[in-house]
Amino acid sequence: DDVDRAYFAVFDGHGGVDAANYSATHLHVNVGLHEEIVKNPAEALKCSFQKTDEMFLFKAKREKLRSGTTGVSALIVGSKLHIAWLGDSQVMLVQQGKAVTLMEPHKPERE
Repeated sequence: DDVDRAYFAVFDGHGGVDAANYSATHLHVNVGLHEEIVKNPAEALKCSFQKTDEMFLFKAKREKLRSGTTGVSALIVGSKLHIAWLGDSQVMLVQQGKAVTLMEPHKPERE
């Protein structure tokens, strides 16, 4: 279609790099192929995080891997910014020199 899109992500592996590398390799593919990418990019991000997690869990069980990852991704669709994150990773937007809060970081006491 004629809508400009851009995707960015950062993953921080815990207990090794396997989960972070897997996510970096597969999450954007799952987002791009998701059926809601055009109509509902936020839903596409959420479902793709879940799908990528399920895919890695299957691989981890099969190969006896024990790593995990946190992650943040930004999907720009036209003039809209969609942010998704997992774990304690955080996103900061600076607009005209001022920080704009985009999310509340994960804390152990939060659901």
